[in-house]
Amino acid sequence: MVESALNQRMADKLKSLYGSDIGAAAHTQLLDLIENYPIPAQAAHSLSQRDAILICYGDHIQSSGKMPLAVLHHFLKATAPVNTVHILPFYPYSSDDGFSVIDYYAVDPALGNWDDIHALHQDFRLMFDAVLNHISAHSEWFQAYLRDEAPFSDFFISVDPAQDLSLVRRPRALPLLTPVETARGIRHVWTTFSDDQIDLNFSNPNVLLEVIRVLLFYVQQGADLIRLDAIAFIWKIIGTACIHLEQTHTIIQLMRDVLNAVAPDVLLITETNVPHHENISYFGDGTNEAQMVYQFSLPPLLLHTFRTGDATTLSRWAQGLERIGERTTFFNFTASHDGIGVTPALGILSDGDIAALLELTERHGGFVSYKQNSDGSRSPYEMNITYFDAITDPAITAQNPMLACRRFFCSQAIMLALVGVPGIYFGSLYGSRNDLAGVQATGRYRSINRQKFDMHAIQEELADPLSVRHQVYTAYSQLLRLRAEEPAFHPFGGQTVLHVHESVFALSRIAPDRSSEVIAMHNASDQDVPVQLEAAGGSIWLDMLSGERYLSMGGFLNLRLLPFQVAWLKRVSS
Repeated sequence: MVESALNQRMADKLKSLYGSDIGAAAHTQLLDLIENYPIPAQAAHSLSQRDAILICYGDHIQSSGKMPLAVLHHFLKATAPVNTVHILPFYPYSSDDGFSVIDYYAVDPALGNWDDIHALHQDFRLMFDAVLNHISAHSEWFQAYLRDEAPFSDFFISVDPAQDLSLVRRPRALPLLTPVETARGIRHVWTTFSDDQIDLNFSNPNVLLEVIRVLLFYVQQGADLIRLDAIAFIWKIIGTACIHLEQTHTIIQLMRDVLNAVAPDVLLITETNVPHHENISYFGDGTNEAQMVYQFSLPPLLLHTFRTGDATTLSRWAQGLERIGERTTFFNFTASHDGIGVTPALGILSDGDIAALLELTERHGGFVSYKQNSDGSRSPYEMNITYFDAITDPAITAQNPMLACRRFFCSQAIMLALVGVPGIYFGSLYGSRNDLAGVQATGRYRSINRQKFDMHAIQEELADPLSVRHQVYTAYSQLLRLRAEEPAFHPFGGQTVLHVHESVFALSRIAPDRSSEVIAMHNASDQDVPVQLEAAGGSIWLDMLSGERYLSMGGFLNLRLLPFQVAWLKRVSS
């Protein structure tokens, strides 16, 4: 039975979306859905510094003759220093490496089955993707739409191409409308991302109810966190930008209400690749929307920091970060299955700085993808490159791999030190490089960062102490272990930016109960940097990474950071 106040909030949201009569009918259907969908008992879990999420494909690791999900489980159980795994869409799909879902309720048989997902859940918490803005053109839902079969005849959005859609914000340089042959003749359906990814019509309450059914199914199958992919685009009103609309926020709030009713420990994470001030709007009031939002501005800002050796812009941006509410936090990451977004840096980096990052990407062997603007022009959308090769020129890596690894290590330490929960892409943890052969094979720039690996080959590289892969993995694992044991890195803890030198990104992190403090310092330059911190006289500070101890004198702690050095200092006596 749904608690009365929560029940009323859900009713009010549905009426605001669909009107009094249709909303009331949808509310009745929703209650029936909630009360008749069996959700297994869940172990209570409160986020802490021990939470770190590895992002990977279901077939990121392969072994001849074995199902990929089982191979992934075996490999991660032996190597991954995290407690949570985000498996990118593992459903049957027709394009976009999984993000054009054919069947929300099935596991791609090329990967395995639900038993493999459940087995993985025995050793890791799991994050599922909910790809809800669109569904594959090959899905039964869309095929039924083409045949004009109820209830699917109104599941998608058909628009007269003569309509003025110039205000719609576009994430791609592809047509917004795609003509299709239906039983009713030619229809032009809304396709935000590609002609194989058909946008769902959330102005139809039956679509929303079906999507909520999908979310409940994911919870039933073991989802501890649910990533709402491309969620900002789900509601369309012609004459607007069709992004971040009020109705979109209402739907997310309704999803939160439903999860609060049946599985309050399941967290929502919104994936909105947009400027920072828009991104954090998905926290809502701090209690009613996503518990975490992707920190999309971080990857380009970090790259700018290491390109220039100057942490000033990053420090200024981080100083303005504020969690909204006591139970919300950021999902920090530097790399993902996609590229490094340009849009989230707008308004933070200058046009010249962004142009320099685009040039760096291409010089380091990567590519730049573009999107279509409402005036017909194109703008850079993302930089397609592995984060390791973005941070350090591959030519320099070949000459001095130790230096390259130190640079990369420093960039990742910054991400891990920031308030929030870290998300680590498979390629970053295991030291992957640009996959140019993959780009050539698929013709898609994003393939540069989506290489799949033979399990035995990667195990051999990880065992080679001279390999870049071994050095990256070993250093990253140490950081994650140290972070997991330190309450000051709690995702709901305090954070203060310290301005100690223009080349140094420095933070004070404090545990929620103020029982522990860590000063995290990161030299983003190739020069030695002297640092002076205010500290009680006679106090001793331990660098958690190196084990070196520092004694404060005269009210100050003085130390010198080597190029790309990371120092996480914890006071051990006073």
